[in-house]
Amino acid sequence: MKIVEKLRNEKIVSIEIIPPKRGEDVEKIFATLDKLMDYNISFINITRHPSEIDYLETENGIIKVQKIKRPGTIGLTAALMKRYNIDVVPHLVCKGMNKFEMEDILIDLSIMGVENVFVVRGEEVNSVAKNDYKYASDLVKQISDMNKGKYLYTEAKPTNFCIGVAGYPEKHFEAPNLDVDLRFLKQKVDNGADFIITQMVFDAAIYEKFVERTRDVGINIPIIPGIKPVVSKKSIYSIPKKFFVNIPQKFVEEMEEANSETEEFDIGVRFTVELIETLLEKGAPGIHIFTMGRGEEVCKVLKLLREGGILNV
Repeated sequence: MKIVEKLRNEKIVSIEIIPPKRGEDVEKIFATLDKLMDYNISFINITRHPSEIDYLETENGIIKVQKIKRPGTIGLTAALMKRYNIDVVPHLVCKGMNKFEMEDILIDLSIMGVENVFVVRGEEVNSVAKNDYKYASDLVKQISDMNKGKYLYTEAKPTNFCIGVAGYPEKHFEAPNLDVDLRFLKQKVDNGADFIITQMVFDAAIYEKFVERTRDVGINIPIIPGIKPVVSKKSIYSIPKKFFVNIPQKFVEEMEEANSETEEFDIGVRFTVELIETLLEKGAPGIHIFTMGRGEEVCKVLKLLREGGILNV
């Protein structure tokens, strides 16, 4: 089912996972998801990483290779659809791709029965030179054209993808300000995006203000807030550095006063549940949880949401 159809029916809960590292199996992912499937999960997002240039030392000297550190997004999509009979939404990353390669991937996904995709530009760092996309909106336009039967150099049977894109309530770190960032988001919507999942937010007021500003510039598609349970002191410092987000001072102080890892875990889970409850009260159409491959804290959050009647999970 398309994500926009799910959003019309109920408040949803979705989760995001990362593929295993190159050469690793998927058993850890299955073990995590087996527990999470006890809850009413609407769909699973699977991230994808762009190709990067790496230098490997061999018997014949150092060679330059192009590789993806975490391949397997498409294969994992098929595996999870089969194993759990659930809607799976693969990420499509612009960086390091040309339009013909992407069209082939989209054709494969359509054949597999995938109805939803999530478009991101991808990181600039150490990416390969090959690239046909300047912005994520360029790929959104290509997918939208395929939905109309317009392939790169031919007319063909239309695809039927529901297109998701990323939004940044505290602006993308490369944007000079939120106004400019919203202009780029509006372009993605104008080119055919159907729903937005935000970067992780830790303050419901920031999400609420972001939604207001998107509506002011004519963006009227659903906006699902991204949630990351933070259950350690270490994470309250590492996450802002990596993802360019702010964590409320009150939460930081509570975590700093914790005397054990168990106490940190409990404080983080409680904060996450309260945040989700507030977001839903402010009109969020559901929540999207970044698992980072971890399941314990996510299961605890979902358990408390269910027991409190906050969400039908």
